Amino acid sequence: MNTVMTDRVLAETVAPRLGASSRLRQAALVALGITALVATAKVQVPVPGSPVAIGMGTFAVLCIGAAYGPRLGLTTILGYMLLGLVGMDVFQSSTADLNGIAYMTGSTGGYLLGYVLATAVLGLFARAGWDRSVGRMAVAMVAGNVAIYVPGLLWLGTLYGWDQPIIAWGLTPFLLGDAIKLALAALLLPALWKMVGSARR
Repeated sequence: MNTVMTDRVLAETVAPRLGASSRLRQAALVALGITALVATAKVQVPVPGSPVAIGMGTFAVLCIGAAYGPRLGLTTILGYMLLGLVGMDVFQSSTADLNGIAYMTGSTGGYLLGYVLATAVLGLFARAGWDRSVGRMAVAMVAGNVAIYVPGLLWLGTLYGWDQPIIAWGLTPFLLGDAIKLALAALLLPALWKMVGSARR
């Protein structure tokens, strides 16, 4: 990976056009990102012939990491996690009865940790300029997905035992959806950069 950091990520290039102070812009971006995470967490797209629907929460996580960079991205995802921790119904399968710490330490707990790791990973790739190339962005998205699945599967194995079909439960049903989301995100970020041109050079 190219370790030369660039000056700005996408959000830092677009946000100044809002005309507000830097801190107000950052607060607005964090609020917007949390809103997107909450909204997409509840979106599920049915897959014909499959019992598993495609969730859009991971798409938002990866895009926010890439667009916001590591610092603002982590602030956003941690703010989202804090809302879930205090009991708000912000996660994909959380309900009025199952939320907060009980939900976060359940079967999806490892994936929630993976969300935080993936946000940082995508932020670092974006800071290095990988968000302006479709090919490099695809590689970054794969790395982000790995950062989500590794703690997710490890936690499932810890909870239920490694004699259970952990891979069949927590990985293979989601590969098709993740491939689609990865392709969309890999196309979206470079396309947005083309729209803003050379603004961060």
